[in-house]
Amino acid sequence: MEARGVCLRLHAIAARTRANGPGLRTALWVQGCTLGCPGCCNPGTHAGQGGFVREVRDLSAELAATPDIEGVTISGGEPFAQAPALLVLLERLRAGPGLSALIFSGYTRAEIEAQPLGARILALTDVLIDGRYDRAQPAGPGWRSSANQRVWLLSDRYTEQDIAAVPKAEVLLRPDGSLVLTGIAAVW
Repeated sequence: MEARGVCLRLHAIAARTRANGPGLRTALWVQGCTLGCPGCCNPGTHAGQGGFVREVRDLSAELAATPDIEGVTISGGEPFAQAPALLVLLERLRAGPGLSALIFSGYTRAEIEAQPLGARILALTDVLIDGRYDRAQPAGPGWRSSANQRVWLLSDRYTEQDIAAVPKAEVLLRPDGSLVLTGIAAVW
């Protein structure tokens, strides 16, 4: 669980969101993805050297100090492309404030479990939405970008009803006055 010098490359952070998981959460979009799903809604997260770098120790302390959040949602990019840093972050969040973890991944659960750190990361994850985005399979019911993706409740912290109650999208006002549309379903 040592986090000194362990860094995570991020694309963006939404400190307080309700459309990225159950309850009030912080959403992290990691930077870097090599899966190349045609039609991905977030191509700006693909470049491995884009975004910005945060030390996991500092990031986890910031998350622990965010008032009233119950969890963290990690999306991307591809979170499992940075598995060592992801593992340290989740360990720190569980050991400290006990925040829940929801992860969106283009890998299937079986592919994640086959990765060297996959099982350890999943053991610290409450909800996993898995599978590559497939624009030929329009969004299915609930919380998926395409119908082939699955929602895995990996702990007893949340129910299917909790997931169904999450707003599909929201507009966030940033401190600089800009607006950000975020959430599961694109709205335009």
